Amino acid sequence: TIEIDPKNALAYHNRGNAKSNLKDYQGAIEDYSKAIEIDPENASAYYYNRGNTKIYLEDYQGASEDYSKAIEIDPKNALAYYNRGSAKRDLNDYRGAIEDYSKAIEINPEYASAYNNRGNAKRDLKDYQGAIEDYSKAIEIDPENAFAYCDRGSAKRELNDYNGAIEDCSRAIEIDPEYTLAYCNRGMAKRKIGDFEGANQDMNMYNYLHDA
Repeated sequence: TIEIDPKNALAYHNRGNAKSNLKDYQGAIEDYSKAIEIDPENASAYYYNRGNTKIYLEDYQGASEDYSKAIEIDPKNALAYYNRGSAKRDLNDYRGAIEDYSKAIEINPEYASAYNNRGNAKRDLKDYQGAIEDYSKAIEIDPENAFAYCDRGSAKRELNDYNGAIEDCSRAIEIDPEYTLAYCNRGMAKRKIGDFEGANQDMNMYNYLHDA
């Protein structure tokens, strides 16, 4: 298609997607950039996917800039706000991440992952109670969200609510029996309440799954 119509932005975009799927990230970025060059006014998806590809290359600043361009073109793009929040968190800009996750939630109030990741950013700032509230909202929206249960358990452990942490991590394991981090977090909480045998069992399971 590109040979027939070298000004076909969508064809470059689609080839970029294919290259990204094949882990040819540099090649994908070149194709997304070409699509943007051809059709900059309708390039929200092109910037967004180029940002995603830069994440794979750990270019978080470059990714954040691309998500910003995607948002500029399409201000209602909740995914772009969400991913920019994740890029900012990788850059240790936790307050900026919270702002972006909050915007994603404003656009899509049922965005469970945005609540969960906003909780993670709050936990990074040691706002454990605020984090717990966000994790609880994520669970309310998606009751099978093992990540939210495990993360809420971690926040509860930081507040010395060890039994609450054990309960949440157990629920995460019930949803996903191979969730390594949930065993680790539950093991640490069990150790805090003096259940050393249970703690050792959880840490052994963590090591087994982690090395598998």
